[in-house]
Amino acid sequence: MDLEGAPRRHGYHMPAEWEPHSQCWMGWPERPDNWRDDAFYAQRAFVQVAGAISEFEPVTVCASRDQWENARRQLPSNVRVIEMSMNDAWFRDTGPTFLVKDNDVGGFGNKLRDLAGVDWTFNSWGGSEGGCYQDWRLDNLIARKILDIEKVPRFPQTLILEGGSIHVDGEGTCITTEECLLNKNRNGHLTHEQIELQLKEYLNVQKVIWLPRGLYGDDDTNGHVDNICCFARPGVVILAWTDEKDDPQYDRSVEAYNVLTNSTDAKGRDLRIVKLHIPYALYMTKEEADGLTPGDGKPREAGTRLAASYVNFYFANNGIIAPSFGDEHDEYDKNALEVLTATFPDRKVVIIPGREIVLGGGNIHCITQQQPAVSAV
Repeated sequence: MDLEGAPRRHGYHMPAEWEPHSQCWMGWPERPDNWRDDAFYAQRAFVQVAGAISEFEPVTVCASRDQWENARRQLPSNVRVIEMSMNDAWFRDTGPTFLVKDNDVGGFGNKLRDLAGVDWTFNSWGGSEGGCYQDWRLDNLIARKILDIEKVPRFPQTLILEGGSIHVDGEGTCITTEECLLNKNRNGHLTHEQIELQLKEYLNVQKVIWLPRGLYGDDDTNGHVDNICCFARPGVVILAWTDEKDDPQYDRSVEAYNVLTNSTDAKGRDLRIVKLHIPYALYMTKEEADGLTPGDGKPREAGTRLAASYVNFYFANNGIIAPSFGDEHDEYDKNALEVLTATFPDRKVVIIPGREIVLGGGNIHCITQQQPAVSAV
């Protein structure tokens, strides 16, 4: 069922990602021009992510007709697998942005939530001007299909936007990047003010904090915010950081730090910034590049710096599922685990190898989409 008008008018808002989930949605990788060796290694990585999340909340993985049996065979038995066609498996960006509306129950402060979803327009991160592949028609149907499966009302939206380009605190604040949302390859006909108004109307936020740029090397998404910064809880943000002044990421992190330091959230709070160091510079190897089969996707070449960031993690119920990029002795991985554990003392932090996912252009947050719980909270 489609709802008319903006979610704000109906009383819906986008909840914070740390609020309770009913399940997590994921896709299943298969396209050989983006996932090396016919997605053999990527599928193993997706299985690890799905399995880790399923220890905390239900998981649904969508696989194409040709891949359903393969996905079912590899995934844990407690993970639901359904058939769905897609161009690629980035459900953060192609899935719906779920919204909730809180209703008082019995007048005692208990709440029961109504659920809805925004179906943004998707153009493969840039369409004909830098998009990652030329045919994205199937991906543009994923959000609607998920909402239909769950019988959740849909807010259709012509604004081109991916879920990885926004983070909210659930209390009226959104954070995003100018590099992505103001890129002419998304909504070049709209002004900064017009795009911000759409965010306020469709996420029901009162304030938007604009960071200048995303993570260095995140060219596929034009600098999604979920690779450089996210809310940890109201008033606290986690920022991808490096102390290496000769690293191209340094200026980007300092820019973002300065914006955040001089910003307040929708409640007027100063923001506390948790610095989470990026790993040492990682590059696609020749072996990895040679494992790709040419197609209509953006070429991936040996020597390309990978957009690796520990900020690209998933909030599960009582858990944090984050990527690692080195071996068991890697100091950057150890530091990330320490920072995340200290930042989320009430959650179990689980680290999953993320290199195979970042080779495709994103990481754990990018391949997941949370569906909020609707039971009394």
